[in-house]
Amino acid sequence: MPKMIISVDGVVIGQVALAKERTTLGRRAYNDIVIDNLAVSGEHAVLHMSDGDVEIEDLNSTNGTYVNALAIQKQALKDNDVIEVGGCRIHFRARSNLAIGPGSVRTPPNEFSSASMPLSSAPTESGALVELGIPVLRVLAGPNEGQDVALQKVVTTIGKPGVAVAVVTRRRQGYVAAGVEGNVTLNGLQLGTDAVALQERDVLELGGTARMQFVRI
Repeated sequence: MPKMIISVDGVVIGQVALAKERTTLGRRAYNDIVIDNLAVSGEHAVLHMSDGDVEIEDLNSTNGTYVNALAIQKQALKDNDVIEVGGCRIHFRARSNLAIGPGSVRTPPNEFSSASMPLSSAPTESGALVELGIPVLRVLAGPNEGQDVALQKVVTTIGKPGVAVAVVTRRRQGYVAAGVEGNVTLNGLQLGTDAVALQERDVLELGGTARMQFVRI
């Protein structure tokens, strides 16, 4: 059974199994998946399922529906596709061992919850986010060693003001990093304000107090 893994700001807070041929998503209470967020239209999108295949269709929403960062009107979903709706991310998994029946899922303002199953714990452990296809900065050394910083926003700021600060920006072709303040290095080389493309396993170091590795697969 296909399922949707719902996350906000890199934190997985709900999972929904798709058990119906037609599953609606939107802000109004009668939707199957209710997202109580003003950026989401009353009737935002619908998921069609046939023989295990799932297709998402935007219902002429105000802010659009995105699959893998591209605006869509109607598109078949593949395993690990990422749907973005109103600033929220929904990871599509084509196969699921989740056993629940059809039912509505309602979200309180700016959060997600599931009426039919317990919420997942926040994936703060190293590797948990990457398994969902979310690129991260893995903290190799520093106060948060062993934790992952999700790179879901367009711009993610890291570091400590007054010591060293860097920004990682998501672009269509990938992720880039630039130094903002203090001593920031990329793979041991000084990183200035000019953006540099990040490659798998690149290492950012901030003022000698924190070291992070870029991981996306």
